[in-house]
Amino acid sequence: MLSQYPIHGANASEIATSIESGIRAGRIAHGATLPPVRTLASSLKVSPTTIAAAYRTLRLRGLLSGQRRRGTRVSHRPPLLVRPAIEVPQGLRNLANGNPDSALLPSLQAALARLNLRSRLYGETINRPELLALARQQFAADGIPVTSLAVLGGALDAIERLLQAHLYPGDRVAVEDPGYFEIFDLLRALGLIAEPVAIDDFGLIPEELERALRTRVAACILTPRAQNPTGAALDERRARELRKLFDTHREVLVIEDDHAGPVSGAPTMTVCHGKKERWAVVRSVSKSLGPDLRLAVLAGDATTIARVEGRQNLGAGWVSHILQGLVEGLWSDPTTTKQLSVAAGAYTARRAALISALERHGIAAYGRSGLNVWIPVAGEVEAVTGLAAAGWAVRGGERYRLKSPPAIRVSIAALQPSEAVRLAADFAQILRPARRTQTT
Repeated sequence: MLSQYPIHGANASEIATSIESGIRAGRIAHGATLPPVRTLASSLKVSPTTIAAAYRTLRLRGLLSGQRRRGTRVSHRPPLLVRPAIEVPQGLRNLANGNPDSALLPSLQAALARLNLRSRLYGETINRPELLALARQQFAADGIPVTSLAVLGGALDAIERLLQAHLYPGDRVAVEDPGYFEIFDLLRALGLIAEPVAIDDFGLIPEELERALRTRVAACILTPRAQNPTGAALDERRARELRKLFDTHREVLVIEDDHAGPVSGAPTMTVCHGKKERWAVVRSVSKSLGPDLRLAVLAGDATTIARVEGRQNLGAGWVSHILQGLVEGLWSDPTTTKQLSVAAGAYTARRAALISALERHGIAAYGRSGLNVWIPVAGEVEAVTGLAAAGWAVRGGERYRLKSPPAIRVSIAALQPSEAVRLAADFAQILRPARRTQTT
């Protein structure tokens, strides 16, 4: 790929622009390895320092990532306008996209009919008081402090603004490993360094978090339930252990990403109370009410929320009151409460059906909560291609991993129990030749 797109330039800025243009045009592939610093310097007849500066600029912008002995690579999702969509070949059962089941989402029709659509003007209150009141009740019922609240355009929008409120390029952020790849991509785009922390079925492993905290991380992003991709969920004991660790590092910004909320199939647990100075809980409605409702409510300490809202005022200004009114109407409707309970039960049954079906074939799988099941494998490519040949589209785990071992992610949101039996049988058939080879 690089031989077809020669990098050019006489200084660091020109070289960085050349590489960015190649990425944007698709002539340098996402994930491609760039030439070593000295090799490219010799080719362009510039100093290695110039190439290093160009690469550093692109790393800070999130376009490149250092892979140590594997060299410098183009990020898998560089923050540019053109991004390749995930394409599932026609005819495959799509268990790769991570969407909620549309049949389990509340209907928007009744909420739209009740919505007051009067025109809002500059200078009016940016957040609907009724929405904040409902959010305050929900947070308080879950034991989450409600010192200050904000309304943002979804979970990732909230997390980005939280990081920008306190961190600087080069700061380290503790993240779950495996974890959500969009968080990894966001950190790269902000010039932040991901510090992987191993997890188990109950979230961050305390000993691993303690190690990361000793590296002087500036922030930690964790998922209290429905962890993507593994389905991990905190229990009371793990939440207590993590709170104790964070209380000894009060300066660390703690961000909880409760993206699935009431449909996660696990009770609310939080580490965000105690002696922490900087904290925030992000509660998105994307999985419970629908991805197109780009809204998340943010609870946090007063200073953090003030910084987030101040930056929001300089940009988008506020989240549309149409969206706020829709969420308010849905949250205040008893029918929605019943629908969310049905959805949580259905997702729990679908996760259990797949895990149980795989277990009958001797295949370990994980998913205590949420919309995904995580299945360790020896080879991700072989597992994904084998399942595709059998008619199933799943996601390889590479994008979700920093140091953790290989696995695949299966989204179970719309997977029926009868399908789970067939999927497990097909998967066992794919693994069988590899197992025979290992035992001979």
